Amino acid sequence: MDRLPVIVRQHIAAFRALLVFTVLCGLIYPFVMVGVSQVAFHKQANGSMISNNGKTVGSSLLCQEFSDAKGNPLPQYFQPRPSAAVNPTSKTDYGCNPLFSAASNLGPNNPTLVQQIKQRQKAIAAFDHVPVSQIPPDAVTASGSGLDPDISPQNAAIQVNRVAAARHLPVSVVRDLVAKYTQGRVLGFLGEPAVNVLELNIALDQLTAKSGG
Repeated sequence: MDRLPVIVRQHIAAFRALLVFTVLCGLIYPFVMVGVSQVAFHKQANGSMISNNGKTVGSSLLCQEFSDAKGNPLPQYFQPRPSAAVNPTSKTDYGCNPLFSAASNLGPNNPTLVQQIKQRQKAIAAFDHVPVSQIPPDAVTASGSGLDPDISPQNAAIQVNRVAAARHLPVSVVRDLVAKYTQGRVLGFLGEPAVNVLELNIALDQLTAKSGG
């Protein structure tokens, strides 16, 4: 080995180091991390999937549209934020498409965005029978990813009466359910309180089924 030229010995040493670190970083470390995550954080490691009646219905990390085939919102469900995650070539994609995660990229003074907000305010005011002044910002603006699964408690609050009427449930029952699924700030100070729309709507379906509605 010592008889080999210095440059050859250096290349051999470098190749050995490459093999060692490839095994360590490319094989052993990923397998250990996958094993730890599957044991300690099984749900999160597998996409935070949510099941209902034994069937996987979505992820708590991704929004879903609760609308009919024409994109009209279903009154018996709480509605998510507007979504810009839309397949531009599809006429039946109304948002929350994980393959097209994106923001509108429109600035706050962009006339197109201003017009969209006004249209959404008008539609929500008519759908939820509330004045425009009570409609919170997250109800009329899309998130940066277009896949935000949560809405603000204020957004949920303006939808309570409509959902209760559509399901023939007492308003107080629906309001209590919203409170139950309202998540506080992380560690008490990070972020804002939020309501996971998918989890809330599943709970509503289960409640309605129990009551025979």
